[in-house]
Amino acid sequence: MKGVKRFFMDKSKLNYQKNLLLIIVVLFWFAQYVYVPFQTPYLSTMQVSSSMIGIIIGIYGFSQMVLRMPIGIMADKNGRHKLFIILGVTASALASVFRIILEPQTGFLVGNILSGFASAMWISFMVLYASYFTCENLQRAMGLIMAANNIGVLGGFVLSTLSYNHLGMNFLCLLSICSGVPAILLSFGIKEQKTKTVKIVPKTSDLIKVYADKRLIFFSILALVQQGILMATCMSFTTQIAHEINASAFQIGLLSIVYIIVAVLASYFSASNFARRLGSSLWIPFILFVLAIYCFAVPNIFSPNLLIAIQILAGLSTGIVFSFCTSEAMKNVPIEKRSTAMGYYQAIYAVGMTIVPMIAGNIAEIYSLNIAFYLEGIIAVIATVASMIYFKYDNRKTIKG
Repeated sequence: MKGVKRFFMDKSKLNYQKNLLLIIVVLFWFAQYVYVPFQTPYLSTMQVSSSMIGIIIGIYGFSQMVLRMPIGIMADKNGRHKLFIILGVTASALASVFRIILEPQTGFLVGNILSGFASAMWISFMVLYASYFTCENLQRAMGLIMAANNIGVLGGFVLSTLSYNHLGMNFLCLLSICSGVPAILLSFGIKEQKTKTVKIVPKTSDLIKVYADKRLIFFSILALVQQGILMATCMSFTTQIAHEINASAFQIGLLSIVYIIVAVLASYFSASNFARRLGSSLWIPFILFVLAIYCFAVPNIFSPNLLIAIQILAGLSTGIVFSFCTSEAMKNVPIEKRSTAMGYYQAIYAVGMTIVPMIAGNIAEIYSLNIAFYLEGIIAVIATVASMIYFKYDNRKTIKG
């Protein structure tokens, strides 16, 4: 911002803050996801109707769609992210308290509303972490924080797979609380970058002008496609296919574990100098096409072990496409509007997380699950071609400039 001169904490303190925030991110996403792999079978066992289960699952994405844009605007107007992070980690722990103390249908409905509220605060995690890096290292920042995100999810999936059959859902919810509480305590140690001059509070009308940024819109839509397809495949209906080909409960658990392990490794890879040198114009179209291959292949696999192996393709899209789309979406956004832009970006891909699985489920019910996967594959191919055209046009514009 004009007239504002920033100064940074010294390097050792800055590195400490980077590491502290990554630890909080791991604990936060563990708390958010440790119960997820067995949420649907548990609610079914508790005699919750299929339609109600759909509402319970959908409310998580819906609350994010509603909240992320206003939260992004508030974060930019407030100029501080620590409060939003504290609110997020608190909500993640409190959500599982309600899952334990209330009867299953009500507890998970209230819990998922709170979990959606918690995930809406992800904006501040990402924007604050990015503020610890220079603009040139934004892609590295996004790769590292997405890796921490996926490590937390991985830990949750592994522990839930190993313990659910023996200890039940309440134990998984207790693990969620036990992860959320230290995250709350650690979040009070967060320090934010300071400014020397008084910050002028931006007008909301000025902030939301960033919604018209064509780069932000385009990469938000790509993220919508990628996140929507993943929620409708490897996070849901791929497990149904695994069940239909007689995969064991342990093999079904491995589907999620392999996916997240690859996502973690791919996120670290996207932060490497090698990946950044080759750039978004190579990785985004290439891995979107890989995601299309995944969609076309899954319905034609009849071996549980091969189905587990092909989860590698889905993990690559989370670790690489999503990281690069996030950094590309933010590339032209002024730092004082970054929370507003991130709120828009995350709200748009939350639409995909909510709507695509619902559409896929309806198609599967009317026609077949195979048709749903094939249509998602076609959408991934369209996204691949669109990204190639975009980068070709963008590169030409850069050369002319």
